[in-house]
Formats: sequence, C-alpha cells, structure tokens
Amino acid sequence: MSSPNEDNFDFGVIQDSLGQSMGTAIPNRALMLVCGGIGSGKSIMGQRMSFGMTANDVKVSLFTTELTTRGWLEQVSSIGYYMDKRIDEGSFHLVSSFGVIAEPSDDQVTILDLLESPASKVRILRKFTSEGRTLILTLDPDEMDNNTLRDMKNSAEVVLDMMTAVVGGQLVRTVSVTRFLRAAGPVTERIGWKVMPEMGFIVDITAVA
Repeated sequence: MSSPNEDNFDFGVIQDSLGQSMGTAIPNRALMLVCGGIGSGKSIMGQRMSFGMTANDVKVSLFTTELTTRGWLEQVSSIGYYMDKRIDEGSFHLVSSFGVIAEPSDDQVTILDLLESPASKVRILRKFTSEGRTLILTLDPDEMDNNTLRDMKNSAEVVLDMMTAVVGGQLVRTVSVTRFLRAAGPVTERIGWKVMPEMGFIVDITAVA
C-alpha cells in the first residue's frame, strides 16, 4: 500500500471503532504482522484493513493465497465491504495465486522463498517498505520456522496476534496488540471483535475487560 508524502495510513471507517482502538493509523514505511492459526481471523483483519485504507484514499494491493479473486470479492461483499468498487476506482489491486476462477499454478512462491537471502532475512521486506510503502503480512506461526518468525517480529513496527478462547460456552475473539510503534493515537492492548453480515468487523466492547 502506498500514498505519497504521508507519515501514516488512516484506516478508520464509520462502521466500526477499530481505528480509534488501534492507534488511529498505520505508520508509513512499516512492516506489520498479523499472526494466528487457522480460523483465528487473519483474513478478515486483512480485509478490514484494505477496506478502511481505501476508504481513506490510500492505494492498497492485496495478494491472497486462499481464494480466487472472485471468491475473495464475494466474501468481502457478504460482510458489506464492496471492494469491487475500489478496483474500478483504481485504489485497490487484488491478486490471487488461484487466478480468477482457475486452479493454482504448479509453481508456488511463498513468503519463505522471499526471505531466503543472506545476512538479514527481512532485508528484502525492509527495502520494499523504505520506498514509502507499508507491508502487512498475515502469518500462521505453526507453518513458519521459529527463528524466521522471531526475526520478523523483532523487526516489525506493528505486531497483531489473533487469539481465540471459549468463555462460558461462547467463542471469544481477541486482537492482541503485541507491538505498535509510531502510533498516531492511543492503542488498546486487547480488542475483542466479531463479524456481522453486512456490517463487517465489529469491535466487541463486552469481550475484553
């Protein structure tokens, strides 16, 4: 994602209070990690950030390894994020490893392939962000080498850990803000959330004390 001469990328929208709870804006020239296992909410966080940033005139490119482009757009439309309009406007670029509706190609390039460089494993990512961009990666810790993950977390400006727990028979979802450097506003360390049809990501003030 990029926008010229900006210190921060705003992502607040009227539909929810995530922006107010999470630092108001994401710092420019930053590496942001969204970490969690299967079903923890990494994808919806990426969708919410894309929706919020494009709503604030930030150009965003998203690469998905889980869905076709059509499938991704249908999924976000079901929760009220009509990103096809942002594509038409030129503020959003969506790329899928599956293409539009086809099967994935035989040659898969993963984040670990990009990190296989001598010296610092985050050097390539840092060069990318130094040119006025912010890179948001969603990662499953169970599918990564522990040393690589630790190096990336140590280098990142923003680290979100997506957590789930069963409380009183109910599934409670929480965003743990493990690190947030250069925040433009106050940051809540634990943010409860849920997803509602046609409303998208909703901060659940009852989920975290």
